[in-house]
Amino acid sequence: MSTTLLDPVGLGDRTSGLPALHAAIDGLRDLDSFDAYDEVLVDLDRAIRRLEAVKLRVVAAADAARVADRTGLADTSSWLARRTHAGSAQSAADVRLATALESDRPCAEALSAGDLSTDHARVIVRATEQLPSHLPEAAVTQVEQSLVEQAGRLSPDQLRRAARRALAAVEDNQAAVDVHEDALLRSEERTALAKTRLTWHHNEDGTVSGHFTVPAVAAAILIRVVQSMTSPRRARLGATEAQAGDPIEQRDWAHQNGLAFVELLEHLPTDHLHGKVAATVVATVELATLQAALGAAGLDSGERLSAGDTRRLACGASILPAVMNGPSLALDLGRSSRLFTEAQRTALATRHHTCAADGCERPFAWCELHHQHPWSHGGSTDLKDAIPLCGFHHRRIHDPSYMHRFGPEGLTFHRRT
Repeated sequence: MSTTLLDPVGLGDRTSGLPALHAAIDGLRDLDSFDAYDEVLVDLDRAIRRLEAVKLRVVAAADAARVADRTGLADTSSWLARRTHAGSAQSAADVRLATALESDRPCAEALSAGDLSTDHARVIVRATEQLPSHLPEAAVTQVEQSLVEQAGRLSPDQLRRAARRALAAVEDNQAAVDVHEDALLRSEERTALAKTRLTWHHNEDGTVSGHFTVPAVAAAILIRVVQSMTSPRRARLGATEAQAGDPIEQRDWAHQNGLAFVELLEHLPTDHLHGKVAATVVATVELATLQAALGAAGLDSGERLSAGDTRRLACGASILPAVMNGPSLALDLGRSSRLFTEAQRTALATRHHTCAADGCERPFAWCELHHQHPWSHGGSTDLKDAIPLCGFHHRRIHDPSYMHRFGPEGLTFHRRT
C-alpha cells in the first residue's frame, strides 16, 4: 500500500535544517557578481520546485494528522489558507495535489527532485485521473512516466494539450487514442459552456468595466482579431512617423488591446447577426475527420477542438479549416513570386503559433513571413522556406552584427565577436 510523501510522525525532527536554509537564502542577496546567469537561474528554479514539493509533503502530513480538527477549522485547505494567507481556491488546489501525490508515483519523485513544477504536476495528476478506468495500474504508471518526461521540455499549458493524447503511451490503436481525446475535448467544451459568463458595470466616469469567461475557441477568435489589430506591422503601415518609432517594449499593451476592442465593438455588424463572421482562426483537420465527425482538430492558437465543434464552426466561418488530404491551393511558387500569399500564410499558421525565434512568444498574427533562404540570394517563395518572425527578430536576422542558426528548437542568434 502506498503512503503519502511525508509521514506525520516526527515532523519536527525533519525541519531542523530550516534555519540553515534561511541563512543560505540570505547569502544569495547580492546577485550582481554572478556571470553565469543562465545556470544560476536554472538552479534557483530547481530549488524553488523542490521547496514546493516539501511544502506539499507538509500539507499531506497535516491532512493525514487532521490538523484542522485541532484548530476548529473546517478542513485542511481552510487551515492552509489561514496559515499562509493564501486564497481559498489556491489552498484547496494545493491540498488536492498534496494528497494525490503518493511516494511511489513518478510525478512525486520528479517533483521532489525539482525536475518539474507544481503546475506540471497538476496537469499530470489530472491526466492520469482521466484515463480509461479499465487500464491496469502498471499502464497508468507508464503513462504518468511518459508525461513526466514530456514535462522536461514543455510548458504546463503545452503539457496540458499533449496530455489529452497521453493514452498513446500504452495504446497502439490510433483510433482508440482519437476517441479518448475527442471525449476529453467534448467534456471540456461542455464544461466551458457551463462556465461561460459575461458581466459588466458602469463606473460613473464614462467607462464600463466587464469580465468574461468563454470557451477557448471563442477566445481564440477574439484574441486573433485583437492581435491582428494591434500588430506592430499594422501600426507601422498606418501610424505617424513618431508613433511608428515607439519601441514595442515601451507600449502599454493593455491599453492598445483595449483600443482595439473598442474599434472592434464599434464596427460589429448588427444588421445580419446570423451571417458569417471573419475567418480568423485556422483549424487543421483531416478530410475524413471532418466528414466523419470523429477525432480532433488542432487550432493555430494551440488549442484542440472536437470534431463536432469543428464542423459546427466551419459552417459559420468562425474558423477556417485547413483540410488535409482535401482540395489544395498552390503553396510552392518557386521564383515566380517574391511575396508569400495568404494561402501560404494560412498553411504556415498550422505549424507555428508564435514567432519562430527560440523563446519568443509574440503571436503569429504579429509576424512577417521571412525567406529562410533569402530571395535576393536565389531563394524560392515556397512553404518550406517560409518562417514567421516578429518585427524585432525580423530586424535581428538582417542585422550583420548577429549570426543565426535554424535548429530543432527554433531560430537562435549569437552576436559576432
